[in-house]
Amino acid sequence: MWQEQDNKLIREFSFPDFKSALAFVNKVGVLAEQEQHHPDIELGWGRAKISLTTHDQGGVTDKDRTLSSHIDAIEI
Repeated sequence: MWQEQDNKLIREFSFPDFKSALAFVNKVGVLAEQEQHHPDIELGWGRAKISLTTHDQGGVTDKDRTLSSHIDAIEI
């Protein structure tokens, strides 16, 4: 579930291993390029944390909510 904190939408995803987490992050990267809206991503063994914000607007906008819903649609 996405949470809004510090003017960002944040969600941490869990995976069984590093390879799965990396594959997910790569799919997020493809979406980000398609939408020209790039999240901050933290990648570790079995986890990926995604943070979305629209820097030039100073917080969360419809662009962030749209990208978060597209990220949610990625098969894990």
